[in-house]
Amino acid sequence: MVNGFHSKINLYPEVCNLCGGKVIYTDNKNIYHGKSYGSGKCYICTNCGAYVGTHKPRPKEAFGILANPEMRKLKHICHQQFDNFWQGKPNRSKKRKKAYAEMAKILEIPVEECHFGYFDLVMLKKAYKAIKQMQARRKKLLK
Repeated sequence: MVNGFHSKINLYPEVCNLCGGKVIYTDNKNIYHGKSYGSGKCYICTNCGAYVGTHKPRPKEAFGILANPEMRKLKHICHQQFDNFWQGKPNRSKKRKKAYAEMAKILEIPVEECHFGYFDLVMLKKAYKAIKQMQARRKKLLK
């Protein structure tokens, strides 16, 4: 791990990135109290309960690393704040790419590695600070 980032993300995990426990590929209704969401599949640690969902078109491919409740909460907060930079705006695809490029520059990582799903708790905290920095810059520009 470098700067809180796992440079080689295993999108088919067998070992938990948090506790080293055994990870199984299973139906995500085991997490969501009997209801399936998205692809209907996930990876879950049999030891600590950390989990990660999978892509609908590629149900065996994880969204990133396994996350515990604290990480999931911070990912959600980061996404809410970050998505405001591009969602509902004209040229949203271009704005999204620009926002990710700006965040990657602040975090000093390659843009292709700038993905909330790939971030551990350390990097999520850095990403949150980067988002706040981006918001402050935009406020300054609007003055």
